[in-house]
Amino acid sequence: MSTSTRRSRTVLAALAAAVLTGGLAAPQAAADGARAADTTAVEWFDVTARTVAAAPAPTQVTNSRTWAIGWLAAARATRDVPGGLDHGQYRRAALASAVHRALTELVPGQAEQVDAAYARTLAGIPDGRAEDRGVAAGERQASLLLAERTGDGLDPASVNAPYPVPAAGPGVWQPTPPAHAPATQYGNRVAEPFALRSQSQFRLPPPPAPDSARYAADLAEVRAYGAADSTVRDAEQTAVAQFWYGSSFTLYTEPLRVALTRSSQGLAGQTRLVALFHVASVDTQIATSDSKYAHTRWRPVTAIRTGAIEPDATWTPLHTTPPHPDYPSGHGTYSGSAEGVLTALGGARTAPFELTSPTAPGVTRTYTAWRQLSEENVDARVWSGIHTRTADEAGIALGRAVARHVLERQGELLAAR
Repeated sequence: MSTSTRRSRTVLAALAAAVLTGGLAAPQAAADGARAADTTAVEWFDVTARTVAAAPAPTQVTNSRTWAIGWLAAARATRDVPGGLDHGQYRRAALASAVHRALTELVPGQAEQVDAAYARTLAGIPDGRAEDRGVAAGERQASLLLAERTGDGLDPASVNAPYPVPAAGPGVWQPTPPAHAPATQYGNRVAEPFALRSQSQFRLPPPPAPDSARYAADLAEVRAYGAADSTVRDAEQTAVAQFWYGSSFTLYTEPLRVALTRSSQGLAGQTRLVALFHVASVDTQIATSDSKYAHTRWRPVTAIRTGAIEPDATWTPLHTTPPHPDYPSGHGTYSGSAEGVLTALGGARTAPFELTSPTAPGVTRTYTAWRQLSEENVDARVWSGIHTRTADEAGIALGRAVARHVLERQGELLAAR
């Protein structure tokens, strides 16, 4: 008997005991089941978010991978329903089963909480063939995908493989102050994508040469607006920089949830939205590292302190520079990817929604279009002093390109195995 089968039987046994003792509601009539189907995707979105947040991997792409595996398996399991079965009951069971299987495998320390959520979902589905076959389909797709992704190079050790720092020279990345930490995400460039034909499929052209007029303009903007002691950056620009300084993975969880709750595509369509969002995110992060380490462009702080026409050895950015090359901006690529998927599957505009940030406590910003998030990301990284505008804009373009590719391949990605 497989581990997943034993776990499912344990969960079902606990469920039965809870029902008998009044700990959980007994399965309701079909009408109640149909009503509950409207919230199943959101409930499991929240379960996934809580699970990953409770025990996150130290690398962002690894956390995106957890989402992608669970929800892609669920999308495959919910896409088609065998004849003669209640579609809602089958899909709810399949979604819960697939995400449950993936989370308990990939975040085992949170298995108890995930098991409890699984029991709650199954308690709301009438016993019968629809539930049984949905559970089986979800487990099958998750198990197959987990096996397929074994050794894909997206574990933290592989992602942060050692990077041999090149000799210093004009435009060449070097460790940045204050910590001068080793480069991160170097190994990500050779990880296995979900949809890309190769890691270099969307490699960007070289950035502007260090002695070009475009680069001089880029650097002048960062020097003026991105300095810790800038006299030209205004309060709103500083607030935007602070708001978007945090992890893109964290900041984009709420916009995706907003799109999910407002989707009219039904359970299968909602599941597809979350799956393709995170598949595109993983592949975008792989493509980002490919371009970063193909071009190894130095960060503004290095250029301003040592390579500018008038070097300033004391210049300090508003925010600490992350330890990897400038071009393209990872925040930009993530934002471009998110914008591409959310726009394609949810429309370019939406009703106003509020967003908060862990790096700006107490601040709430309001948006009505996914593109606004991208536009603020571009400005924010310049005003933080950690990216050139060219690197930000190139990142948005790269993320959008990967998102388009993922969406073009969705038929094959979502096909059940």
